[in-house]
Amino acid sequence: MAFSADELRVLRRALATALNPAPLQDEDVQDCLRLAESVDDAVREAGRLRAFLLADLTRYREALPGSLPGYLELLQDALAAGYDPAADDLSALRTLRSHPRAAGLLERCQVLAERSVRARLARVSQAVATAPRTRLLALPGGRAADEPKPSTPKPPAPIKRPAPKPSEVFPPRRRPVPPPPPEERVAG
Repeated sequence: MAFSADELRVLRRALATALNPAPLQDEDVQDCLRLAESVDDAVREAGRLRAFLLADLTRYREALPGSLPGYLELLQDALAAGYDPAADDLSALRTLRSHPRAAGLLERCQVLAERSVRARLARVSQAVATAPRTRLLALPGGRAADEPKPSTPKPPAPIKRPAPKPSEVFPPRRRPVPPPPPEERVAG
C-alpha cells in the first residue's frame, strides 16, 4: 500500500498527536477521517483482488494440463503475495512434476504447506494450553451432580401380551400323501 505525500503528512500529524496528546483542530480530525476511509477502501479492494486472483487460480487449475503456463504464473504470483498452497495445488503440481518449472514449484509449495500446518498446530496447541480448565458436567462430582435434576415424565409401562403358543408360532406339519398304487393309475 502506498501513501501520497498529503496522506503521509496526515499520518505523521496523527502519530504525533497520539504520542503527545493535544487538542486537534477540526481540519485535522477531518483529514484523519478521510485517511482512515481511504485505508479502509484500499483494504476492501485488496480483499476483492485477492478473491478474484484465487478464483482465477482455481479456474486455471481445473483446466490443467492445457493451462499449464498460465497456472504456474498465477501460482507464483499468489505465493509471492502470501498464499498458502491448498491440497488441490499440491495434487495438481504432483501430476505435472515432469515439467521442470512445476517440479520446482512443487518443492516450494510443499515447504510452504508444511510450514503453514506447523504454524496452525502451534496456535491450536497454545490455545489448548492456555484455555481455562472447566469442570466436567457429565462425570460424578461435576457441577451437574450438585444441581437438582429436572423431573421428566415416566414413559408408559409396556402393554403385556400373552406369550404365543408353540402351535401358533410353528404350525403342525402335514404328512405327505403317498402316491396312488400303480394299478389305479389311468393312462390317458
